[in-house]
Amino acid sequence: MEQPNKPEMSRRERQILDALFELEEAPAEEIRQRLPEPPSYSAVRVMLTRLEKKGYVSHREEGVRYVYAPAVSKTRERRNALSRLVRTFFAGSTADAVTALLADAEDLSDEELDRLSAAIEEAKEKRKEEP
Repeated sequence: MEQPNKPEMSRRERQILDALFELEEAPAEEIRQRLPEPPSYSAVRVMLTRLEKKGYVSHREEGVRYVYAPAVSKTRERRNALSRLVRTFFAGSTADAVTALLADAEDLSDEELDRLSAAIEEAKEKRKEEP
């Protein structure tokens, strides 16, 4: 599931990309303000340059400043993050990860539980259709 041609991101680089996903596009200072314990402006610019070289971020010039935007799909990055989480904390077992999440089922509404049940049934049906 992981994109083999993209280098890994550091924790701070992930935070920057997360901020960009929320903002859709923004200059470095606006991104910096969204970060926990924000580093200096120049540190954010350096990390944005690294993320651009890695293929995660792009920029356009707006007057004298750069405006940054994600260069990757939020959906794909969400899948990659979940895949890393399942590998790291659940030894690759999706069932164990889902079971752990459902341990706090009292936080879920009946509608959310119904949606999860429907997704499980859909996954079973898809498996039956496969040759």
